[in-house]
Formats: sequence, structure tokens, C-alpha cells
Amino acid sequence: MNKYNTCYDTLPVGIFEVDADMNIVSFNSQAETITGFSRSEAIGCKCFEIFRAKQCFAACPFRAAMDKKDVALKARNTILTKDNHEIPIEVSVSVLTDEAGSVTGAIECFQEVMPDIAADGIEDKDFPEMAPFQHIIGKDPKINNIIEILTVASKTDAQILITGETGTGKDVFAHCIHHASPRSGGRFIKVNCAAMPDNLLESEFFGYRKGAFTDAKTDKPGRFQMAEGGTIFLDEIGELPLSLQGKLLQVLDENTFYPLGASKPVIVDVRVVSSTNRNIAKMVADGTFREDLFYRLNVINVDLPPLRERHSDIPLFIDYFLRELCCHNGTTPSVETISPDARSLLMRYSYPGNIRELRHIIEHACIMSQGKAITSAALPDCLRQPAGEVPCDNNITAADDEERNHIIETLRRNGWNRQKTADELVMDRTTLWRKMKRLGLLE
Repeated sequence: MNKYNTCYDTLPVGIFEVDADMNIVSFNSQAETITGFSRSEAIGCKCFEIFRAKQCFAACPFRAAMDKKDVALKARNTILTKDNHEIPIEVSVSVLTDEAGSVTGAIECFQEVMPDIAADGIEDKDFPEMAPFQHIIGKDPKINNIIEILTVASKTDAQILITGETGTGKDVFAHCIHHASPRSGGRFIKVNCAAMPDNLLESEFFGYRKGAFTDAKTDKPGRFQMAEGGTIFLDEIGELPLSLQGKLLQVLDENTFYPLGASKPVIVDVRVVSSTNRNIAKMVADGTFREDLFYRLNVINVDLPPLRERHSDIPLFIDYFLRELCCHNGTTPSVETISPDARSLLMRYSYPGNIRELRHIIEHACIMSQGKAITSAALPDCLRQPAGEVPCDNNITAADDEERNHIIETLRRNGWNRQKTADELVMDRTTLWRKMKRLGLLE
């Protein structure tokens, strides 16, 4: 037992320590409680084998801290417990060094936090209280038509493809589909296809058997296996590499797959919902997405309109986010209303980041406000100043151009720091890199 375990066990937060190779060498009692893994199960394993967090392969706080020999404070993450439940946590990481200053490992403190509000303010725990689609905010005819379609489609096992710009609420509709379906008693498992390197996606999808590769010390179930009897949500499906598209097609056609290192197939019963902000039909024509997979995923397709095409819904979101932030954010001043000039600016803005961006704007304004009412002075500069024109590649659509300008503006605001920009845009740094590459912002 690590000599510090006795001390760690007295603290009310989860604490574990890794060596320079990411092997767990210490694991306190609160870490056991939060994760469901015992100390004996955890020690000796790679940290990603125990926590299976969303950021393990895209933005590992341990690796970032050790690379910088620094401390990462209050990073948010989502981990999978031993019984495969997703829980949000807040972590802080400190680097451990020897007398010569060489990095020997790192230590992380973590604790559970309340889940973030989804793009339109819906929390997953609210769904059992009423019909799932009644949680959707909006009276726009386009949204009402989508709800009518999905209310019927949810009762079946048909594959559903949700398209639309970033921030339009695709995650929220995917949750609604699951909770309105006969599979609502099963798990809802989300996989972000752009959140980790291509060579690790297969093991994330299908898992692996002990001994499949050097660090595979135990069997690991994949996300498809975790979703047995429920729904798997493949977010950003347009980022799925061609090498994995054929294997996904096999699962859809035969309901079977082979984990890495397995000699026998695993039979799985899941419903697949996918989403993308890319033009999949164009990708098929360009040869970057399999046509047969596209038709299997696209049995039912709904295209979520951007917020600028739901103008009448903007006041509903403004008022909802204002109530929600003032009620649930203890650090936010008690703002009660929005001044007419501020509301006018909010109504005129085009929202390239859609509903997610509007929520962040209201949160920013609540924090910056000095009184009971949000004034125009409390709003971000982007609402008061038109964004400068940015030259556009001929192969980039008008919607892509708008997203490109928004990314450039955010990069400028953050001194061209990609990590800070990704945090503000609420995406992984890998996703930001992919978008910058697609939009011609990288050489």
C-alpha cells in the first residue's frame, strides 16, 4: 500500500496517483466510492482503463500537466464507473518531480459535480417527469414538425440521423429519442467520433480482450456492448474514418462485432442514433464516406434549423437561460431582467454558435452585470461589433464560412491559443483542429 493512502483516505475527495507511464500507484477510499473500482483492482492498471473518461485520448489532464510540469485546476471531465454509468467530475492535477526536477508522475483530486445543462437547458434527469419532447424549448413550426416526426420514429428501432450546425441541440434530441423509445429503460451511451485518435476508436467502439496488446491487462467492454438493450449515440459521425466505417456497417447489418483480440463475435442489441454538422451526401460523392453506411444510418433524417432561422424562439431561450443561470449558478449575481437595448442586440445577432452560444452569452452577461438588469455594456463585444470579413475558399459553403469566421474571431479573442479557443467553443481541441483543417485555417 502506498504510504500516503492512510492520509488520502481521510479526505472527502477522490485521489489517485500515477507514475510517469500512467500506471495507478495509489487510490484512496473516496476514489473507490466514486468509480466503483476497488483499490486492488485499480492499482497497477493504466488510468484510462479505470476511468475511461471522455478526455483520456483527446485532452488528458495528466499528460497536459506532466508535459508542462504545471498544475491543471478545475478541469471538467466525464468518467465511466465500474457499472458503466457516466458521471461528471471536476478534477485538479499536480505534477510530481524528483530532486533533479524530472517528472515522476502526477496526482489527481476529483469529485462529482452536477451535470452541465444541455444546449437548450434540458437535463437528462428531468425526462421521466413528462413526455421527453415536451422539454424542447421552441414554438417555431420547423421545430414542431421535427418533434412530430421524431415522436413517431422514436417508437421504432429505425436508425435516425440528426443533422444541423454546431450548437443546435443535436445531443438533446438524441436523448429525447432514447427516452421516448421502448428502450428508455436501457442505457444511453454517447460516443464522440471526433474526440479521440482514429487508431483508438475501434477499441472504444468494440472493446478489447485481455492480452490484445501490451497494456490490455483486463477485458474492456466497448461502447456498443455498454449500450446493450438501449441506445448508442454516434456524435459527429462525419469524422468516422473510412477504416472503421465497414466495421460499423457490419454491426448495423448483422448485430455482431469482434472486440480486439477476440476469436468469437459478440451479439449486440442496440438502437443507433447518429448526428453530424457536415454534409454527408457530399462526403459520399467525394468518396470520404461509404454510401452503403450512409443509407443505413439515414433511415430517418431530421435537419435541425440554426437559431437565426428560429427568430421567434430567441426570446424564449433568453428568458429560460436567464432564469436557469440565476437559480443554479451560485457565483452569478442576482440578475432579474434584460434591458430593452440589450434585448435588441440579442435579437439582431446571427448566432453562428446557435443555442449553445446564446447560453454562454447570457452567462457572460449575468457575470458582468452590476445590477438587477443586463445592459448592452454587459454583453460580449461580438454583439456590438460586426465581425470582420474573412476570405473564403471556393469549396466552403456559406454555412462553413460563417463557422470559419466565428472560429477566427474566437481564436483572436484568445490570443490564437487553441486550447482556450476550444474551451470557449465547448469542444475538444482535436475537434477544433479538425474543423480548422477542413475550413482551411491550417497550412
